[in-house]
Amino acid sequence: MLEITQLSQLDLNAEYNYADYLTWKFDDMLELVKGKIQLMSPATNVNHQRLSWRLSGRLFNYFETKNCQAFSAPFDVRLYDSNKSLLANKDITTVVQPDICVICDPSKLDEQGCNGAPDWVIEILSKGNSKKEVKTKHKLYAESGVREYWLVFPYEQVIQQFVLDAETNQYQLLNNYAGDDLAAPHLFPDLVIELFSLFKNSY
Repeated sequence: MLEITQLSQLDLNAEYNYADYLTWKFDDMLELVKGKIQLMSPATNVNHQRLSWRLSGRLFNYFETKNCQAFSAPFDVRLYDSNKSLLANKDITTVVQPDICVICDPSKLDEQGCNGAPDWVIEILSKGNSKKEVKTKHKLYAESGVREYWLVFPYEQVIQQFVLDAETNQYQLLNNYAGDDLAAPHLFPDLVIELFSLFKNSY
């Protein structure tokens, strides 16, 4: 089998699975969405990194003495229909790298990352990935059973909070946080994030 060491060796119109993904040996960042390669945005800017660091710090402090664990990108999350049990690598066609995710079921964690849906996902939007996060990933996360999904808008200094409706398997917009609001995840209501501090010295 030909060793894949450059992205140019792959057919961007072909379909691949996670077993294929694990054999690729190049530095380009990408995700798989239902078998299709999705190129990721170039290296994130300073503000994106600052927001990710601040959020990760708050989550680390909160979860340090709890069973759930928080992870930040790069971190592979393999997604599939929430009605299916754990799948083998060859049967998984979607792998994404959320900016931050929280996982409460330790059986989903292995050496490669997370096999199945995290409980909570946070995506920080950039100008190059807004459409993907708002539309494609919104649908993927709902289908796979991510119970809570946050979209962070750095330029607008807004957080949209979505919670999964277990009956419809669709997200409901629970809150639009902005200004001096205190944001709290539905799953962990005693974790309070002050937006003023989060977005301090942002754009």
